[in-house]
Amino acid sequence: MLEVVFLGTSASAPSVRRGLPATMVLYRDRRFLVDAGEGTQRQILRSGMGFRRLDTVLLTHGHLDHILGLGGIASTFERWEATERLRIHAGSWALQRVRDLMEVVLRGENLGFKIEYLPLEPGIVLQTGDLEVVAFPVKHRGSGNFGFVFQEHSRRPFLSERAESLGIPQGPVRRDLVAGKSVILPDGRTIHPDQVLGELQPGTKMVYIGDVARVDDLVGICRGADLLICESTYLWSDLATARQYGHLTARQAGELARSAGVKQLILNHVSRRYPPREILAEARAAFPSTLLSEDLQHYAVFPGRVERVHRGGGRDAEPPLPSPDLSDEQLEAMLGGA
Repeated sequence: MLEVVFLGTSASAPSVRRGLPATMVLYRDRRFLVDAGEGTQRQILRSGMGFRRLDTVLLTHGHLDHILGLGGIASTFERWEATERLRIHAGSWALQRVRDLMEVVLRGENLGFKIEYLPLEPGIVLQTGDLEVVAFPVKHRGSGNFGFVFQEHSRRPFLSERAESLGIPQGPVRRDLVAGKSVILPDGRTIHPDQVLGELQPGTKMVYIGDVARVDDLVGICRGADLLICESTYLWSDLATARQYGHLTARQAGELARSAGVKQLILNHVSRRYPPREILAEARAAFPSTLLSEDLQHYAVFPGRVERVHRGGGRDAEPPLPSPDLSDEQLEAMLGGA
């Protein structure tokens, strides 16, 4: 299982209801921050997750709306001693921009933690437990733009009841069987893995695509994903503008999800220029299993399904977000232009 928390879902500039791009991916005890727009650290606090175990950042590209939050995060880490090291993975151009940003923000500071700047190349970025994180190149403005695949290894579940019936003791013997090794029990019997392992079960697959100009070359990468998170900055009526700035329409995101046979699509990088219902309608015409991301939404991703995780109540709980059927212009009018 993977979990994903949308911290910021706006395109290019923040709005009343949406912060700049930032998404947290959780796997067991690991956390991966994908992009870090301005205000990300406040969104992390609002989400209730805090900064614990946050030591890995994956940047889709180096445009300012995706990286400016890193300065604030690093400054907070320096003051709170929240981590021993912060690893930032990005294309070379994006890394240089982040270095320049940190040089200004942290100049004169005696850092109590280490920042590692790690250039991205297509392929496996890191492995932890049964999870691989893989970077793949995408087309956008400039060079060194990437998307990410979060893929759990397929596995065969250990059948505890069958092991009990065979008299297999707890401990190293069972670990060896899970690892695919045959074992000899104290009574001389040989037990083979097939006797106590179930059918092969696929691991969870999630694909994250940030800003991108074309997706016809990404169908294979997205094939069969349980969740595809993809930008949808424009509507089809503004296709020429989308192409000019290297972005997608909601229709194109839906067509990618359909062609790749994904289970669920969540649209991200949402523009304030369109009512949310129109964005959803355009994508759902191509791919009905489409949702629109909202700040602080939390999802659990399993093989074959995606479930919304609702935060608990209580006096300190955040109030519900405004109705997604209201445009940002309507919200601003309701709030007196705030």
